[in-house]
Amino acid sequence: MCGEVCVVVETLRGRVTEITFTMLAGGRGLAEALKTKLTALLIGHDAQKLAGELGAADRVVCVEHPSLAEFNPEAHLSVVTALLQQHKPRVVLLGHTAMGTDLACGLARRLRVPIISGCRSFSQDGGTVQYSALTCGGKLIATGPLPEPTCLATVMSGGYKPEEGRAARSPAVETVAPPAGLDQLRTRFKQYIEPPTGDVDIAKEAILVSVGRGIQNKDNIALAEELAKALGGVVAGSRPVIDQEWLPVTRLVGKSGKQVKPKLYLALGISGAPEHAEGMRDAELIVAVNRDEKAPIYGFAHFGAAVDVLELIPKLTASLRKG
Repeated sequence: MCGEVCVVVETLRGRVTEITFTMLAGGRGLAEALKTKLTALLIGHDAQKLAGELGAADRVVCVEHPSLAEFNPEAHLSVVTALLQQHKPRVVLLGHTAMGTDLACGLARRLRVPIISGCRSFSQDGGTVQYSALTCGGKLIATGPLPEPTCLATVMSGGYKPEEGRAARSPAVETVAPPAGLDQLRTRFKQYIEPPTGDVDIAKEAILVSVGRGIQNKDNIALAEELAKALGGVVAGSRPVIDQEWLPVTRLVGKSGKQVKPKLYLALGISGAPEHAEGMRDAELIVAVNRDEKAPIYGFAHFGAAVDVLELIPKLTASLRKG
């Protein structure tokens, strides 16, 4: 991996996550710009069977151990640190997720290398490879050259399409022994706590009416539900709405909730912070309603209206029912 682009593969319950394919798509172009190879680092237990899904990489480096079957910050940090200290890649890509950011912070401290957080894309400008990253809640885009000789970058969804990171070819696979000490960990995985069942699965819905802080209070959720009914969809929400228990956690859209790709995503009173955008940016049609004309969501919405959502919803519902 010396001088290469390295993607740290993210898996969950034995499956490769979508953010991994987003990273492979970005990493492929980045490796070409740097004139180097793309390596996928696959960590787990009985995980080598997943290597065939990582065809966008030139090779897969696989590390297996029972302690790595599920994400364990202590165990994964030990493994990745040992490999990066030995091989010194040019760039290490991790997901801008709970797992990826947890791992990135520990790596930066142990390896004493800089992190570029929230990367959306990479480009080449006059022979210099540049990054673009969201900052200040998505209101600003920071750009600059990739720090040398080694840097970490957490990659957000939306900048590259996951399908661009899939390739129907078999990469070379190299198995590496794990470092010592994985049998004496202070941290161990116990169980997954499943979300409550019985509610709709918003990830499978074609039409979502999603509400944010702009809905103002719990009573106004009923307005969104009437609109969703008229459209033939269901109501979802952003983090502030869920935190105030105006909607159940099963309706949360975003990095810590569900990743959704509906045909229509109607965002009502949602600012469009990166955490939320990560969960809905791939919707086929995004229509935003927010009084703030400078709200980040207008940076990626297909259509928008800078009006009061509470004035618009009843009129739009009535118009749909009449039609």
